[in-house]
Amino acid sequence: MTTTLPIGPIMLDVAGLTLTQAEKEKINHPNTGAVILFSRNYQNPEQVTELINAIRAARNGDILIAVDQEGGRVQRFQQGFTRLPPASSYAQSPELAEPAGWLMAAELLAVGVDFSFAPVLDIDCGVSEIIGNRSFSTDPALATRLSSLFRKGMNEAGMAATGKHFPGHGAVALDSHLTLPVDERELDSIRAKDLLPFKQLIAEGLEGIMPAHVVYPKIDPNPAGFSPFWIQQILRKELNFNGTVFSDDLSMEGAASVGDFPERARLAQHAGCDMILVCNNPTAAEQVLDALPISHDPVREQRLRKMQGKPQMNREQLMQSEQWRQLSTLIINHTL
Repeated sequence: MTTTLPIGPIMLDVAGLTLTQAEKEKINHPNTGAVILFSRNYQNPEQVTELINAIRAARNGDILIAVDQEGGRVQRFQQGFTRLPPASSYAQSPELAEPAGWLMAAELLAVGVDFSFAPVLDIDCGVSEIIGNRSFSTDPALATRLSSLFRKGMNEAGMAATGKHFPGHGAVALDSHLTLPVDERELDSIRAKDLLPFKQLIAEGLEGIMPAHVVYPKIDPNPAGFSPFWIQQILRKELNFNGTVFSDDLSMEGAASVGDFPERARLAQHAGCDMILVCNNPTAAEQVLDALPISHDPVREQRLRKMQGKPQMNREQLMQSEQWRQLSTLIINHTL
C-alpha cells in the first residue's frame, strides 16, 4: 500500500495547456504542494478543467490549484469568465464588492481551482503603478470595508482568501517583479495606515496572506517575505494570524537580493512562509524541490488544507443558476 503525500511547501507552475511527463513527475515530488496557473495555461473552461484534473491525477495525494484572478488588469482566465472590474471601482459601488467576490470564486471553483490570490489589501498611496487600481481605495477605512465584503463573497462561494501584499506595497513606486522596492517609512506610520485592512481581515478569519518583496529598512533589513520580524513578530504575534503565509514568487527581482533559489527558499521558510512560490523558471523550481528537506509539518499541512476549495456547483450547474446569471449581468453592466 502506497502512502499518500501531504500537501508540500512548494508552489510550481506548468508551461502550457497540457502537462508534460517531466511536469507530472515534478507535481508528484514530496515537496510540491500547489500549482499556480497563468494566462498561457488557459484556453477555455473545458480545457482548463481537463488540465486541472490532469494535475490532480499526477499527484499521489492532495494538491492545491491557484490563480491570480483579481479583476481589472490581473485576470488570468478571461474568455468564458465574467470580466471583473479593478478593485478600485467598488469605491463608487460598494454594494458590488461582495457579489464580485462570490462571482470570481464561484466561476473558478466550478472549473477546479481552489483559490485566487485575492483580495489586494494594499492601500493606494498614489505612487505605485504596479498596485494602483488593484487597491480598493486610497482610504484605509474604505479599503478595509470593501476588501472585507469581497472576501465575504469569496467565502460564501466556498473559497478561502489570501490578502496581499503584507505589510503594504502601495507606498513604493518601483515594481517588485523588476527590482527591490524600498519603503523608508517608520513602523508607526505603516501600523496607522497599511496594516489596518490586514488587522481587520485577520480578526474576521482571513485564511492566507502573501508578504511583499519590499524592504522597509527602518524596521528590518530583509524584504518582508524573508523577514522573521515581519512574519513571526508582527503577523503571527501582534496580529494573531494563524493562517497560511505564501511567499511571493521567488523568481521576482525583489527576491534576488537574498541569494540563489535554494537560499531564497530556505530563508523564506525560515522567516515563516508555509508555502513558497517558484514560477516561470522550471530549473529553479527543480533546484528548490530538491534543496529543501522533505519534512512532515502537521501545523503547516493543517493551514494549507484550509485553502482547499469547497465548490457548491460544477460549471454546468453554475451557468444555469439564477444567482450566477443575475450577478454576472450586474458586474458586466457596471464594468461597461
